Amino acid sequence: MTDHNTMTGTPALDVRSVTVELGGRLALDSVDLTVRTGELVGLIGPNGAGKTTLLRAVLGLLTPRTGTIHLDGGPAGKGRGTVGYVPQRHEFAWDFPLSVERAVLTGRTHRIGWLRRAGAADREAVGEALDRVAMTDLRHRPIGELSGGQRQRVLVARALALRPKLLLLDEPFTGLDVPTRELLTALFLQLRKEDKAVLMTTHDLPAAADTAGRLCLINKTVIADGPPETLRDPAVWLRAFGVTGSDQLLTSLGVTR
Repeated sequence: MTDHNTMTGTPALDVRSVTVELGGRLALDSVDLTVRTGELVGLIGPNGAGKTTLLRAVLGLLTPRTGTIHLDGGPAGKGRGTVGYVPQRHEFAWDFPLSVERAVLTGRTHRIGWLRRAGAADREAVGEALDRVAMTDLRHRPIGELSGGQRQRVLVARALALRPKLLLLDEPFTGLDVPTRELLTALFLQLRKEDKAVLMTTHDLPAAADTAGRLCLINKTVIADGPPETLRDPAVWLRAFGVTGSDQLLTSLGVTR
């Protein structure tokens, strides 16, 4: 397991004893999680484990019943402008008549304000973000004409345009072609080197083990948290994912019973 006291980065996200109820159902139960600058943490768990719920609580879209969430050392409400969020692709309105450039600019709405025009700093941030995802040449293309991989790159650029200290990624690799996966993987690793904090939910467990410096296994609560090489106990994975399909899961991670 990870000894959080030996880690050198400053906490970009600090979740303490967070419990969330949705429709009378317990979605998260006493979750503790710290993500520090320079870390890329993979948030792993089965469907319905509460991964997206946790991201939405961090964003302030859900109010925990108990517990606290701090961003960049302060209350979540004050630090929300330092968080970039990449939702799952189906959550974005791709039929809206926007160019790639304008879609990425919407990531800075919180900074610009709803009725104010974008300034030079905003345009510079958008241009930098488009360059990082190799979409500059397509900046004038309507978003409705983009491929799945291009759409994912737009969502990542939209989050990066905020120049966030913390980046939240919700299933960023789902359904992507190999070149896009490789481009985004390299980008996320580079952000880690730049002392950004990255929290990524994913079902691609081998890729998470290769990319993330830490894995946090969650199923309503945190089951285990540590570097991939320390999470070799089959009982931990069986507790997180249940018995169904466990043999294939453990084999893919190189875990033997």
